[in-house]
Amino acid sequence: MEPLAPADPRHIGEYRLLARLGAGGMGQVYLARNDRGRTVAVKLVRHELAEQEEFRGRFRQEVRAALRVGGEWTAPVLDADTEAPVPWVATGYIAGPALHTVVSGDHGPLPERSVRILASGLAHALRNIHAAGLIHRDLKPSNILITIDGPRVIDFGIARALETVTDGGLTRTGALVGSPGFMAPEQVRGDRVTPACDIFCLGSVLAYAATGRMPFGSADSGVHALMFRIAQEEPALEGLPESLASLVRDCLHKDPEARPTIDRILELTTSDATAEPWLPGALIAQLGRHAVQLLEVEQPQAPAPVQPPTMTASAPKPPGPTPLPTPPPPLPAYGYPHAAPSVTHAPPMPYQPMPAPYAPPPPPRKKGGTIALIAVALLVALAAGGSVYALMGDDGKKSPADAEPGPTTSSPTTPGTNTPSTPPGSSQPPTTPGTQEGGVPAEYVGTWQASFATADGNNTRTMTITQGTTGTQVMTLSGTGPNYDCTWSATLQASGPPLELGPTQVTSGDPKQCAPGQWSRLDMPNGTTIVRELVGSGGAPLTYTKSS
Repeated sequence: MEPLAPADPRHIGEYRLLARLGAGGMGQVYLARNDRGRTVAVKLVRHELAEQEEFRGRFRQEVRAALRVGGEWTAPVLDADTEAPVPWVATGYIAGPALHTVVSGDHGPLPERSVRILASGLAHALRNIHAAGLIHRDLKPSNILITIDGPRVIDFGIARALETVTDGGLTRTGALVGSPGFMAPEQVRGDRVTPACDIFCLGSVLAYAATGRMPFGSADSGVHALMFRIAQEEPALEGLPESLASLVRDCLHKDPEARPTIDRILELTTSDATAEPWLPGALIAQLGRHAVQLLEVEQPQAPAPVQPPTMTASAPKPPGPTPLPTPPPPLPAYGYPHAAPSVTHAPPMPYQPMPAPYAPPPPPRKKGGTIALIAVALLVALAAGGSVYALMGDDGKKSPADAEPGPTTSSPTTPGTNTPSTPPGSSQPPTTPGTQEGGVPAEYVGTWQASFATADGNNTRTMTITQGTTGTQVMTLSGTGPNYDCTWSATLQASGPPLELGPTQVTSGDPKQCAPGQWSRLDMPNGTTIVRELVGSGGAPLTYTKSS
């Protein structure tokens, strides 16, 4: 979670923005609150996408369907304006870590009983999603949030609207939509997708939750090899408890018709959902400790806005039922993942706290009140099973095994380590762009090529890097495929090595098919290849080979 930037809006519709939660494939996600006290996550669509009629039509359709999804197992879509100059959607705020964060962190794989209860909760969520006429398509550990009272599924349905071409990937209709490690065979082959697709993804998620490994391996050997294993080979379920192996194996059947139904999964798992806590004691204790620590966190002073825009709804929304007021900040971290591809308009301005000249200094805190609040927090977090959670380690950090590579990816690589101003896994450019002297290292200059295959056919990328100084254009990228022909450019951000380029801009191509891309880091493991990482996208990098 980050402070609002000076250029960020302060209101979207009826919601007052409080902080940045991260950037997703469609745009920026904000923490917000309405005048009745409800805390939500508001996703503001990128301007480039808002100008694409094809995207607007899909976005409108998916939001309409997602508004019908109910139940306690999802982060509900509460509000949206698909006709605004810049469309937006508001979902319920879930304060909890992603399943990937839990499993890949200190706690490791979940015990058998926890995985069975996880399966039950996810099955309930999928039943609600399918009942609304939606297919999730991208059920994975980073789209599942963990709270004390159960899992919550996010990013259902609406992600399908993001089917456009960026310089880092192809996700148009008929191409691959999903994360390779957690895709179904029919997605890999480009076949018609049915609700059974989500059952296969559920099986992969359960295997990961119980073992810490993806059932078809990671993308270390290449995305195409991973997708081949999903489509043709049997899953590797070593280490999976026998009581779970049968369920997971059935979910991972290659034939969609042979996979179990939602009702059958619930029959096999609901009996485990007792009144006892569903998570290990150590994890529950950490959730409680972080809940207590939140009471001592002060809301950061937001920078003074520079002509802050205000996004308004195209039509007033009818008043809904008034919920109980939500306590004011301090605010917990938000477990919202960074979906691929993640794109921003430009490097965010560095945040510098400013004094509040008109506000009197706050009165001294009373120790007795703090102790009372801590006691209340412990009761809420541990006894009542509240779902308050603060960051456990590095929010949004992903391992190669759970990266979200798009179909343009090749084998993943380790990001460069000599750019300390950029946190690992951050979707933001370095905080001091333009301060490094020097130009492009000579070994980077030249023309580089890469190619990859999708269900529609072969796709190519040709990247030309020229000499230049920081802030000037040094890269031209052309991308061609069966249904698109796009060209992008980027400026030098830092000479490195590794080389860092700013966000790409579209210089030619159909706006309905070509969209800007995230800032990138170019590493050169040897003199003949460049590994280009779209930082923050979650996708595995693409490897280019020098052609001239």
